[in-house]
Amino acid sequence: MKFARSSGILLHPTSLPGPNGIGEIGPSARKWVDFLAGAGQKIWQILPLGPTGFGDSPYQSFSGFAGNPLMISLDRLLEQGYLKDTDLAGRPGFPADRVHFGAVMQWKFPLLTLAADRFCQSGRERDAFTEFQAAHSGWLDGYVKFMAAKQPYPEVVQRYWQFEFFRQWMDLKRYANDREIRIMGDMPIYVSGDSADHASRPEMFREDFVSGVPPDYFSATGQLWGNPVYDWDAMARAGFQWWVDRFRHTLAMVDLVRLDHFRGFEAFWQVPAGSATAIDGEWASGPGASLFRVLESRLGPLPIIAENLGVITPEVEAIRMQFGFPGMTVLQFAFGADASSSIFRPHNYPREVVAYTGTHDNDTTVGWWNSGAGIETTLSAGQLQQEHEIACRYLRCDGREIHWSFIEAISASVADTVLIPLQDVLGLGSEARMNLPGRSDGNWQWRFEKGMVKSSHAARLKELAELYGR
Repeated sequence: MKFARSSGILLHPTSLPGPNGIGEIGPSARKWVDFLAGAGQKIWQILPLGPTGFGDSPYQSFSGFAGNPLMISLDRLLEQGYLKDTDLAGRPGFPADRVHFGAVMQWKFPLLTLAADRFCQSGRERDAFTEFQAAHSGWLDGYVKFMAAKQPYPEVVQRYWQFEFFRQWMDLKRYANDREIRIMGDMPIYVSGDSADHASRPEMFREDFVSGVPPDYFSATGQLWGNPVYDWDAMARAGFQWWVDRFRHTLAMVDLVRLDHFRGFEAFWQVPAGSATAIDGEWASGPGASLFRVLESRLGPLPIIAENLGVITPEVEAIRMQFGFPGMTVLQFAFGADASSSIFRPHNYPREVVAYTGTHDNDTTVGWWNSGAGIETTLSAGQLQQEHEIACRYLRCDGREIHWSFIEAISASVADTVLIPLQDVLGLGSEARMNLPGRSDGNWQWRFEKGMVKSSHAARLKELAELYGR
């Protein structure tokens, strides 16, 4: 699928500013869309939107379909009359720069429950609520039963939370699309073992192996994700219907989809259940092109970006190219002394690629420049210094605004799509890193504070977008 030349920003909604301890999909999200439009950007990339479980990771969700109720805008509930100003009088003093998920849940879930009770008592929008439940019954019924067994909130409350999340999200998506901003979602290849999908359809999974990746640039012991791996033979016998449903649902919520761990559809690393690390895993065959043929036959051309970072085989690339899915390239990987780094340098980009300064799994560009935090397990101080020297020679810069040097380099490239984490626009250091693979806690918490994003940032981004035809 052809992607128009454009640029955009990577920012998860939980990272938006606001007083309620977590970014929400109400007024602050609309202000963010306004910033993107004013900055000449065309894409807002987000991470998975599902309700988070272990480690607060959006890649370990309780559902491959549901939305995270913690993102529901309390301002919208006030406007609708389902909350009152007095209900928020006891708001804790949440930190402005981090999400403390436990504290947010403890305060916000009772408020969302109160809003659900008032919604049900009012009966004002009964028809819309009934229509939503009917339209989403394929996943909603199993999800609310699963969550009601986990949390002390009745099924009707869980149903209302999903109804409210989805109407707020779809209102936000329309607002963005009206301003020519496309939303790029993110679909994890796996679902959590602690999820409604796993609980309601155990026949789709194997229990003797869990997911992960072998040792790589990010971790010397690999990454032990721990998700149950799929029984792809059983899924094929069912016509991959679960995947058709999942893609149809996702493509109603977003305009583009970054398909995480694309190589796992050709072959995936499975680790014996109970292993301490991912080292002792083995490769097993995935569904390959057969899955995407079914998806295209049922849903039409797929606006997929294939996450093809890491050790990628010719077989994986053949599937990606067969369906015209652009891959990814990360400028932070471009300056090693080894030959493999050269594929990440802009002069070697194909047009059909999505170029990043860094991703949610990388340190920020300034953090990488100042300390190399997060990749110190595989690179020595001398190697890092060598990378910096290569970067300066390549980018013709002195490092004083390394983040803007990175942004301009990929903006000027032939890559059809350019995406920049907001942390790199703001020039923030390692303290603003979103995720450190292999670290079990402290991830996914970063938020930007009110006033950090300025008109000068918008002007500089817009200048680059106009200069390089994005």
